[in-house]
Amino acid sequence: MIFHRALLRELAGFAVAVFLTLFAISLTTQLVRLLGQAAGGEIPSDAVLAYLGFFAINVLPVLLSLTLFVTVLLTLTRSYRDSEMVIWFGSGLSLAAWFRPVMTFAAPIVMLVALLSLVVAPWAAGIGEQYRSRLDARSDVSRVEPGVFGESLDKDRVFFVESIAGDKSAVQNVFVSSVQQGRTGIMMSRRGFTETAPNGDRFLVLLDGNRYEGTPGEADFRIMHFGRYATRIEAQAGPTPEATVRALSTLALARDPTAGNLGELVWRIGVPLSALILAMLAVPLSFVNPRGGRSVNLPFALLIYIVYSNLLSVSQARVGQGKLAFSVGWWLVHALMIVLLTLLFARRVSLFRLRLGG
Repeated sequence: MIFHRALLRELAGFAVAVFLTLFAISLTTQLVRLLGQAAGGEIPSDAVLAYLGFFAINVLPVLLSLTLFVTVLLTLTRSYRDSEMVIWFGSGLSLAAWFRPVMTFAAPIVMLVALLSLVVAPWAAGIGEQYRSRLDARSDVSRVEPGVFGESLDKDRVFFVESIAGDKSAVQNVFVSSVQQGRTGIMMSRRGFTETAPNGDRFLVLLDGNRYEGTPGEADFRIMHFGRYATRIEAQAGPTPEATVRALSTLALARDPTAGNLGELVWRIGVPLSALILAMLAVPLSFVNPRGGRSVNLPFALLIYIVYSNLLSVSQARVGQGKLAFSVGWWLVHALMIVLLTLLFARRVSLFRLRLGG
């Protein structure tokens, strides 16, 4: 009992360190990608943190599953390196006795992974789609970013501003290119601001600028100078976000068993199942010869995780395409891994008995 408590404390310590490392790497990589998209004008800069939050929730089930696998693997590998396994086997305990403390540690993590995969991640995906819809519904002025060429939602206007006030009510050095009735209009203004009329309509007011209007390739361009030019900011009607498969609740997927919905179910069910099986696989994979100092099982364990994850994705895709029945697809990959677990465990036990016999 004392040994089990010490082992659980060690597993918990490893788990925290591994999870924080994986989580930091994932967030940093995604943050760099989002900042690049924001710099290119693909997404608003004030939406980066929101997108990062949605990503974090969606990636948590996979990260926790990988954390569990790596934690058990590292903990038992250390026990082999420090010759604690020699004492364990010398006291009459078998390798199978490790499953109990490992499962005691893994059970709450697997339940958390199941909760995230089946409930929380779909909810976050739905909220994320609504958030993207609200971003698309924002007016062109509220979506503009300083120093970046932007495009209006209806794709008929390109705009650029050199600098912008913090509340986005005043801009400087404005460039606007639009096409109306086949004629190109270009406006350049030194400064501008937004104002709201008494009836609630919003206007963009440009000051001290020029407008060039004409048809490309022809000489009938008109040049107009204006001291004040006001244009009404049309309120955009936000498109109703389509309910994607990822945003549907697990209950909704089960009630509407289309091929795509069943494919998503394969993934959601597979993530917690794979977390549990990977925790058990780490027990026979953790063997290290203390005299050799190295183990080929560590890269082999990484290969098994990659293959397992890819097979699960392939199974999801095949069920989603209607090429594999859901009744087979949801368990087939896991059954193969359980067979591999049995073979690895039997091999490890047989080698241990041969050494004892020798």
